[in-house]
Amino acid sequence: MDANNRVNIYEPDIQRALKLFVVLSRASRSMMDVAQYDMKRHNLNPSEFAVLELLFHKGPTPIQQIGNKILLASGTMTYVIDKLAGKGLIVRQASEQDRRVIHVQLTEAGEALMEQVFPEHAQVIQDTVNTLSVEEQTTLIDLLKKLGKNSAFPS
Repeated sequence: MDANNRVNIYEPDIQRALKLFVVLSRASRSMMDVAQYDMKRHNLNPSEFAVLELLFHKGPTPIQQIGNKILLASGTMTYVIDKLAGKGLIVRQASEQDRRVIHVQLTEAGEALMEQVFPEHAQVIQDTVNTLSVEEQTTLIDLLKKLGKNSAFPS
């Protein structure tokens, strides 16, 4: 059988699902490439940017919660926190209520950086999605939420 025709042996529903998966994956990769290029302009990698963005919008946060919210493994989280602290953008601070809990917060330099960088980054993202109308964006958000909530690992 010709490799180009192998997908045609599947039912139309499966062919459509496979096409959706490929198109969604490519669109996601394309948007992430644009976002990462923008982050690199500011000498930040995606993990560093995610931590800074979370702290910028949520304020001081326990290290454990940061890892859970931006889906970083513990070892990676420590490395990213160390790098950002080394750049003078964040500081660790022990909780006054529970000394076992370490909060991370932006320094003045980190705050100033994000005040400059985040609005520019948000504009880059808006420019990327502006090929869709507002209605299309809203519909896509709803559809992707539905897809994400109903996706499950095969048993």
